[in-house]
Amino acid sequence: MRTKISPSLMCMNLMEIKQQLSVLNTRADFLHVDIMDGHYVKNITLSPFFIEQIRPFTQVAIDVHLMVEEPTDFIDAVAKAGADYICPHAETINRDAFRVINHIRSLGKKVGVVLNPATPVSFIHHYIHLLDKITVMTVDPGYAGQPFISEMVLKIAELRALKQQQGHRYLIEIDGSCNQKTYSTLLGAGAEVLIVGTSGLFNLHDNLETAWDQMSNNIAQARGALQESA
Repeated sequence: MRTKISPSLMCMNLMEIKQQLSVLNTRADFLHVDIMDGHYVKNITLSPFFIEQIRPFTQVAIDVHLMVEEPTDFIDAVAKAGADYICPHAETINRDAFRVINHIRSLGKKVGVVLNPATPVSFIHHYIHLLDKITVMTVDPGYAGQPFISEMVLKIAELRALKQQQGHRYLIEIDGSCNQKTYSTLLGAGAEVLIVGTSGLFNLHDNLETAWDQMSNNIAQARGALQESA
């Protein structure tokens, strides 16, 4: 499977949003939108209004990461704004996970869940078969630029094994410190979607097209090294 790329829009240059979207529109598989409420994590970033504003300018799937205490307060709003994937944290929905999943599906959207570094895969065991995407946080949630938590490699491998053994359909996505230093490790463990932010894409070059080419080359080199060592 080709590695899918999901640029994190909170890391883009918002002063050049239309120009940068025009670059991403021809390259990205998803557009990753972080919504933080200042409670679940001590930060506030993008919003349903942001999704509504960019939706007319892109056909790329918008993937919304709900880093919020009460995802049910946001699901209808982000769906109406134009989200394609809605992904709350498992810790915030497990008291009513089936109801939340069914509601997202009823809105015509795909469903993901996000696992914090300290949250085991077993936490979502009873509804894992219903998911379109599982996001493994390889940093603690809330801020860009944190160091990679290497213990998450085993979690990624566990999700790959479960997918292969049980025929699940979910994509295995990685959020946090996806860059040249970690690509080989992540791809080797089973990562299928990489969320790229400052270190993986936007800070590689002032010109986003050049930065994308450099990122693509870094990923290709990592994949090539894995094939040589296989």
